[in-house]
Parts: sequence; structure tokens; C-alpha cells
Amino acid sequence: MSYTQYIDYSAEVLKAKEANLPIVALESTIISHGMPYPQNVDTAKKVEKIIRNKGAVPATIAILDGKIKIGLSEEELIYFAKATDVEKVSRRDLASVLASKKAGATTVAATMICAELAGIKVFVTGGIGGVHRGAEETMDVSADLQELAKTNVAVVCAGAKSILDIGLTLEYLETHGVPVVGFETDEFPAFYTQKSGFGVDVKGETPQDIAAMLNVKWELNLHGGVVIGNPVPKDKEMDKSLIDQIIDKALKEAKDKGISGKETTPFLLDRLKELSEGATLTTNIALVENNAHVGAEIAVALHDIEK
Repeated sequence: MSYTQYIDYSAEVLKAKEANLPIVALESTIISHGMPYPQNVDTAKKVEKIIRNKGAVPATIAILDGKIKIGLSEEELIYFAKATDVEKVSRRDLASVLASKKAGATTVAATMICAELAGIKVFVTGGIGGVHRGAEETMDVSADLQELAKTNVAVVCAGAKSILDIGLTLEYLETHGVPVVGFETDEFPAFYTQKSGFGVDVKGETPQDIAAMLNVKWELNLHGGVVIGNPVPKDKEMDKSLIDQIIDKALKEAKDKGISGKETTPFLLDRLKELSEGATLTTNIALVENNAHVGAEIAVALHDIEK
């Protein structure tokens, strides 16, 4: 039996596939675990609207009733925004959550897998996972990085989440041959701030430049994804000293509470929102919307090359 039995396209996405329109994948963990209600559903709708306005079709991906949903209805978006029993799904969880017919929100890794199964090559998210601080002791490395090494999907993000060890994250990506592209920047962004202090492999001046590179990469059968770092808008970035201070505090709290594994990132993001009095959430929303603009433009440009 084929994997297609597990895939359920929304009417909008199915119509886009039949008409050969550019499609942009979106994850659902940012809805269920990354933001509080109602900001999560408002942001999800806004991001989808941005992508449509750029000439592409959004496909928010999630697991529901034993199916990989490629595109969610408004009712399904609201469900994932409000539900408290949604599983956080990465590569290791995908089969079990589908088999048990539980509701699952896809991480970067799982969204990449599902997007590739659906033939979608560009994926917009907030920030990728990576090597956690102290990983030399905990071995806490996000499955996102392994997925980027083997799955043919480009990930448009505002860099790696600032709670991570960005230097080691970039070293890991280099080891596995994953190109790191800066959109209009020579420096890898640090999620809440434009600059991380680390460079990128190549600077992409335009969406067309990046699309051309993606096309050549995959035509050469160079398997794996590409990280496209798109800095948060200058007027929305946070003060670096402030974000560093509250991250250090949140990391200490997580360690003291014994929080680890897949629970780490949601705990830290929630604490950062509280410690910053909502500033991190405001920046998070701004960078996701900005990534949607750029990701849609890249998807349209890649589609123009391939058609």
C-alpha cells in the first residue's frame, strides 16, 4: 500500500496541485505549542493570507484522525489553536500518532517529511531547532538538523531559536552538508535579533537567486534541505542584552525543574514571553509574518523555473 493513503489534501491545496500552482508548507507546532490563544490562530490566518497575496497557496500541515492533513480548514486551525491534548510530532512520533489517530502538531522535522511526501519544496516557519546549550553533556540536539540533512525541502526561518547554541548548530549543519543562506544578509539571524555573530555560507540577494540555487542543488541530486535565514525586521527586533539576560534566567529555571527533551522549547518560549512581558511574542509574530513574505516569493520564483 502507498503512503498516499495517509495524506489528506484540503480542497484549496488539492486545487492548487491540479492547477500546478506554487505551494508553501507551514507547520502546526507553532500554533499548538508555540503561541497562546488567540494570537496563534490570528497569526496562522495572517500568514496564510500573506502567502495567498504573494501568488502562492498555503498548506498548514498537521496530523488528525489518522491522516496527514496538507492544508487545514478554519475549523481545524481553531481546533489546533485551542486544544490542550495535541501531541508534538517529530520524525520519531509520526507513525505512532498516525496509527493511534491522535491529533498531532508537526515540528520542523515532521513538517519537512510531510511536505516532501506532498511534493512541496518550500516551507515557512519561525525558527529551526538545533543544538541546545550544554549539549556536550545532555546530547540534546533537535531532530530538525538531521531532517535538514536528508529531506529535500527549503526552510525559510529567522535563524535558530536564541535559546540554542547557534555556533554549534551551524557547525552541525556544515558537517551534514546543509547550505545556510542569508536572505539579504551575510550574518545568520538569531530569531529575536537580526545578528548572531555568525556568518552564513552564501548571501541570497533576491528570491530568484535563492530559487535558482535550490533548483540546481536538487537537479544535481544533492539530497537534503537548505536553511534560508531571513532576519526579523529591524524595527521589530529585541535588544540583545535583554534577550540574553532573560534566556539565561529561563534556561536556569528549566534546569532546576528538570525539564528536558521535547518539553524544553515550549517551556522556554513561554517563560521568555512572561519574563519579557510579552515582547518575545510580539517579535515572534512579526518574524513569522516576514518569513511568509519571503518564503512565498521564493516558492513562486522556484515554480517559475520548474514549470
